[in-house]
Amino acid sequence: MLASFAAMLVIAQTAAPEPGPLLMRSPTTNGNVIVFQYAGDLWSVPMEGGRANRLTNSPGMESGPFFSPDGNTIAFTGEYDGNQDVFIMPAEGGMPKRLTAHPAPDTALGWTPDGKNVLFMSSMQSLYPAPRLLTVSTGGGFPKAVPLPSGTQGSFSPDGQQIAYVSGYKWEEAWKRYRGGQAYTIWVARLSDSKWEGIPKKNENNEQPMWVGDKIYYLSDKNGIVGLYSYDTDSKQVKEEIKGEGFDIKSATAGPGVIVYEQLGSLNVFDPKTKDHHQVPVEIRGDFPEVRNEFKRLMPYMNGAAISPTGQRVVVTARGRLFTAPASKGDARMITGGDGYDPRDPAWSPDGRTVAYITDERGTQELALYDLKSNKATFQKLGDPPAYYYAPNWSPDSKKIAYTDNRHIVWVMDVASGTNTQLDAGVYSDPVISIDPRWS
Repeated sequence: MLASFAAMLVIAQTAAPEPGPLLMRSPTTNGNVIVFQYAGDLWSVPMEGGRANRLTNSPGMESGPFFSPDGNTIAFTGEYDGNQDVFIMPAEGGMPKRLTAHPAPDTALGWTPDGKNVLFMSSMQSLYPAPRLLTVSTGGGFPKAVPLPSGTQGSFSPDGQQIAYVSGYKWEEAWKRYRGGQAYTIWVARLSDSKWEGIPKKNENNEQPMWVGDKIYYLSDKNGIVGLYSYDTDSKQVKEEIKGEGFDIKSATAGPGVIVYEQLGSLNVFDPKTKDHHQVPVEIRGDFPEVRNEFKRLMPYMNGAAISPTGQRVVVTARGRLFTAPASKGDARMITGGDGYDPRDPAWSPDGRTVAYITDERGTQELALYDLKSNKATFQKLGDPPAYYYAPNWSPDSKKIAYTDNRHIVWVMDVASGTNTQLDAGVYSDPVISIDPRWS
């Protein structure tokens, strides 16, 4: 059975990236064009928007672009050789030049004000897990560490004598409104003696500093949703520049007279003088082989199976689809499934007539009962929603189904009426512990 199912192929239908929503990330600008990350490559688009031009195209991911102070060169993080390293290339695109070669990830963060060195993050000179800030010459050579014990983000002052930086790192980066010990703080350090002071904060996350003139712009979730703020290095005053509304601002970099930022996958421009900010319309077209329709071997994606009462076939779930496959010879057949939902935990009734499985096809999780004779499914509500449900198990007479949920409650459903009855509940909250009911 496994050999026959492994050889079966299915076409994966995937929506093209145009004209739907885009997920553009990490914008940077030289005042003429905006360079950003999309679909694992770097692209450029005029400041006023329009058709984007692809700058990189390789199997690895190119990310985190930063324009040099003169606007002629882009520093970025690339995976051309199977590892994350710092690269530079001409602003209009061209042959990338590798600047780092450490086996751990090296991540580009910006430039020194003279444009001769690229600032990056790496653990190459760290004695403990936290990475450090380093610079490397655009001409190559050994990197030099910034005289600070750790750092993951940074931006030099215009005279190059100070740096605004984030010293910490998060191992739970996606935790929104986090207020614990991993919360980011921006420090302002003097490079001559490493003395520092912090940008005023309570327990919010302040990150991605951008030093522009006498101000340091940065992102903060001070009021809940991430917005853009500024810190005046002379008056020591903090000011809200773009109110956090709707969705978080995810990344931002400063360019000549403007700040470009990413919000909900869109590119936006902010003018610090006029306080105007607007979205940049972008059109992206490309071959995008990663989202083309393609044949997939399903063997690696099998996540559920149950043998038929006769032992001649098996029902299998894989990639959001439900199949039956022969034990020895014959064809595998897709009986239900599609994009956008996940049928799982199939169970074949003892009388051989019905396959039960958990599905979120209609939104919340339900029990689907697929009649193999009529090739139609009916749906039954599960006990005490909303919850996450597991492992339907048929009674020997095919009249009842036992199952559990994430609260460790054991339920029994009467198939004919759809009535759910709670039998018992576990006392453990540990999600690793499982309760698997079986019929005598």
